[in-house]
Amino acid sequence: MIEALDQLPFPAPVLIAVVVVFLTLLFFGGQSKPALDAVEFTPLPLIKKESLSHDTRRFTFALPNGGKLGLPVGQHITLKFTESLPDGTTKNHQRSYTPTTGDDTPGTVTFVIKVYKAGVHPKFPDGGKMSQHLDSLKLGDTVDMRGPKGHMTYHRYGCFTVHPVLRRDKDELRKAKHFGMIAGGTGITPMLQIIHAALRDEPNSNVTCSLIYANQTEDDILVREELEAAVEKFGGRFKLHYTLDRPPQDWAYSTGFITKEMIEEHLPSASSDGSTQILMCGPPPMIKFACVPNLEALGFKKTDYFVF
Repeated sequence: MIEALDQLPFPAPVLIAVVVVFLTLLFFGGQSKPALDAVEFTPLPLIKKESLSHDTRRFTFALPNGGKLGLPVGQHITLKFTESLPDGTTKNHQRSYTPTTGDDTPGTVTFVIKVYKAGVHPKFPDGGKMSQHLDSLKLGDTVDMRGPKGHMTYHRYGCFTVHPVLRRDKDELRKAKHFGMIAGGTGITPMLQIIHAALRDEPNSNVTCSLIYANQTEDDILVREELEAAVEKFGGRFKLHYTLDRPPQDWAYSTGFITKEMIEEHLPSASSDGSTQILMCGPPPMIKFACVPNLEALGFKKTDYFVF
């Protein structure tokens, strides 16, 4: 063997280096780099904009080189733009959003975002800076994005990790057989991530999802067709219930705020082994005053629920 190596037209170390490079490309070359960086912002161009309701849009952006987003399920993305002020100075605005698509749509990333217009709500006369900026974009305009970020990562078959706010604390691994979900308005987007991962992408799993979706009016219900199609597609693995502040006549679902009775009727019960996990995303007052107190009154502990 040594004599054979000595007879090669180039030194043996060169051959070894070539083999190492070849094997590296063979085993790792197919793992494409995520389209976004967690630290540095990347400008992504808008390629499609759709109106879902009077104040909600679906924005689709192109990813570099047709790549994959590489966003762990349960995580979100930070968007940034720079506003030019009347005095000639500038101001950066950042906001985090959960996309409604993932690696299943290579080359693009899509967000469903409610636009908060100026002069509509007396408590917020300027409206939402980021959402209004996005609504003003023309096709081809870019938005700076980075990610992933967030305190929850879904793995597989009901397993997920809760990442602590303080880095000195340890990650907490949880496993759910049943996910109960409470969403308000655009808080539906992280729920869609989990529904896709736990139901669509894991057809042989026994994990179930039950969702209470709260909105002001029937027109405010986002991705309604997709949610109701999921009820039909996944059978008993997905249950859906709505509640509205201002329902139409002959409304078949609930009315008003999230209540203890509503949770008790439409979400899975608390379990002693932590296998029922409640996920929540929505306006802070809804979470603080309507969701958490009622969950705890029904026996759920802090380790039994998570707020996006």
